[in-house]
Amino acid sequence: MVHLSSAALLLAGTALAMPANKSPRQDAAACDAKAALPTVNSATLPNPFKFWDGSDVLTVEDFKCRQKQLQYALEQTELGDFPPPPDSVTATLTGQGLSIAVNANGNSITFSVRISGAGSGSSPSGAVIAYGASSVPVPAGVATIAFSNDGFAAQSGQASRGQGLFYNLFGRDHSAGALTAWAWGVGRIVDALEQLGPEATGIDPTRLAVTGCSRNGKGAFIAGALEPRIALTIPQESGSGGAACWRIADDEKAKGANIQHAGQIVGENVWFSPRFNSWTSKISQDPVDHEALVALIAPRGLYIPENNIDWLGPVAITGCMQASQAIYKALGVPTHMGFSLTGGHNHCQFPGSQQSQIAQYWSYFIQGGTTAPSAISESTVTVDIAKWAPWGDIPTLTGEW
Repeated sequence: MVHLSSAALLLAGTALAMPANKSPRQDAAACDAKAALPTVNSATLPNPFKFWDGSDVLTVEDFKCRQKQLQYALEQTELGDFPPPPDSVTATLTGQGLSIAVNANGNSITFSVRISGAGSGSSPSGAVIAYGASSVPVPAGVATIAFSNDGFAAQSGQASRGQGLFYNLFGRDHSAGALTAWAWGVGRIVDALEQLGPEATGIDPTRLAVTGCSRNGKGAFIAGALEPRIALTIPQESGSGGAACWRIADDEKAKGANIQHAGQIVGENVWFSPRFNSWTSKISQDPVDHEALVALIAPRGLYIPENNIDWLGPVAITGCMQASQAIYKALGVPTHMGFSLTGGHNHCQFPGSQQSQIAQYWSYFIQGGTTAPSAISESTVTVDIAKWAPWGDIPTLTGEW
């Protein structure tokens, strides 16, 4: 089963008591997530432990509300709107996997996914949804679900915007970029697995991971952030647009680094919403950065294997991800997020030095293991985290997830 708690969040199955001065400021169910975005102008990363009005996030319930704020802000500034679940999903087993029919917005689509290595109805396995194909090692006993994300939303330059199955449902002018469209597609795969059940598919839908590398690594990161039923997110070498923070990437670019940055990425492809075009020249005014992606995944599993390649932005990745590990610390599950940036291997080639690390995440989140991963935070570059994340003392958020 999915592990979402630790001794810091639970005590013998009972929620920790909330001190009188730390009652929830925002109940997640009644949270005003779509409040007007704040006006900011800061070179440092936005504080995930502050609401838009500057008040503190003190409890788990507060944090759930903050997550809703962050998702709304990401949708408004760079991702585009993430549609609600469809009107209907009908899943059918095929010889190679699943055929999935979706009805939404008065339109219909059908797409297929290939499944290999599934368990049995009496002993279902966990599974990983892989964008294209997995380039990280998948252990025996974990199924692979191959998702043809390019067909769901094209990513072949500016002329491909609005092409693909997602846009057949919602229209070519929908605000979502390809990354957001893919994440919505991942949700439909989860729907299909839940509908058919483990008895039919041999897959336990509560033990699902998502992965991809490079541009598909960006997609996997967004899918983990927007689809809460994903237990483990493994964005491999996602670089800028994924694990790197825009603010640090811009700073590196200004220093002469050969790095992908916001201004470049929106011209290269259609991964992000057209809304992002107006923000790329004023990143310091964006109310969110990619620490927000980590906040949306927490406290679920997140393992980030990266590579020391200039274009990916190793400084921007390291600063962003090591700063964001504070979010998992605040929730009392610091080892649910692991970050490792190494060098000496080709792009999307998984190095031996990370094998034992990823194995811990597979075991705990997907294979039903009971031993939490060890602490992993390593990089071949050194970054002054306090410079980029001057957030002060990290709170200990009280309450049960």
